[in-house]
Amino acid sequence: MIHIPASIEIVPKQALESAELPGLFPAGTRVYVTDIGTDTVEDLTAAAKRVRDLGYTPVPHFACRRLTTRAALEDRVKRAATEAGVTDVLVIGGGLDKPAGEFASAMEVLNTGVFERNGIKAMGVAGHPEGSPDFSLESAMQALREKQAFADRTGIDVRIVTQFGFDPTKFIGWADSLRAEGINLPVHLGVAGPAKFPTLIKYAAMCGVGNSIDFLKKNALSLTALAVGHNPEEVVGPIEASSRRPSSPITQIHVFPFGGLKKSAEWLVKRGSWDIKTSAYPSALFA
Repeated sequence: MIHIPASIEIVPKQALESAELPGLFPAGTRVYVTDIGTDTVEDLTAAAKRVRDLGYTPVPHFACRRLTTRAALEDRVKRAATEAGVTDVLVIGGGLDKPAGEFASAMEVLNTGVFERNGIKAMGVAGHPEGSPDFSLESAMQALREKQAFADRTGIDVRIVTQFGFDPTKFIGWADSLRAEGINLPVHLGVAGPAKFPTLIKYAAMCGVGNSIDFLKKNALSLTALAVGHNPEEVVGPIEASSRRPSSPITQIHVFPFGGLKKSAEWLVKRGSWDIKTSAYPSALFA
């Protein structure tokens, strides 16, 4: 049986310094390198380069509302492409109430043409199955329609990468609703890796996923749950089953390793999404 493949994300410090990173993931795995506004362009570029040098596919985040100028954007994308061999990126809004510079949205950045000019072939864009306090559901759908049009216009291989959550029924329903909205992009659903409930509640609060906070608090009430922690299979199992439907847009999961990189990697190997021994990352089977 083919199991749904997975990407994973790391912070630049882990990418640059983690001694456990070599050989931890299958060769070719998409490794997303986050940008929360505290790292220099030099460190972000070096982090992506180390990910590439270790045999993985670096996917640096570009948080658009954190970007300052067009010149700085052009320089950063060019350096990622030329110095780190980046051909795949994640372009997200960035979450700031007030833009740090010239860009108020992801589409404003996409419309500059900077990614096409620098040889970017693949791109993740944000999806929010649980909604967001920053915008309405309709505006979120309209943004995805615009990104569908961008993919059609440029030929870049665009996919939707969602925020993490814990309600597989809601996530599957959201993914299934996209086609009726004119959106035919593949969907990579965000899931949390193995972690303790207090850790997950902290990150859910930081990321503004309110429904997930309610779910976590309810499930963390028992002493057993607090001791054992979150079992990702309760979320991933239904998602994987749904992804096998021919009509499903779900092609991968994207793992947020809140409980640690090694713990998430071990879980993905155990469940069959990753095969470290043969370095088989079945990206050819799933877009």
